[in-house]
Amino acid sequence: MRLRSTVAAAFGALALIVTVPTSAGAASGDFTYTYSGLDGSPQLGFLIDPPSQMCITLPEVADPASSNPAHTPWNFTDSSATVFTGANCQGDYFTLRPDGGHATSRLKLRSVVFS
Repeated sequence: MRLRSTVAAAFGALALIVTVPTSAGAASGDFTYTYSGLDGSPQLGFLIDPPSQMCITLPEVADPASSNPAHTPWNFTDSSATVFTGANCQGDYFTLRPDGGHATSRLKLRSVVFS
């Protein structure tokens, strides 16, 4: 009876180890973009290990009434990044490849989602 309890406990522990989620829900790496600061000077914004499958509105450019959109994105994550012209992943979009995909200052963005 004792051996059966020990085996059952070991099996239960193994099942927990196998089913514990890992960081698969995040893109590994950095995503950078340029935006205009309050004084109009260019500022560098970044997301570090952003979550996947979740729309991220860039906080510095979230309000179209009070800010210009960000531009010049660089995707140094291991996931594709789809950038949107509007907040909340609305509007026109463009996808940047993983590991160095980028665009020029002509590409304007306010939000992004990682695959």
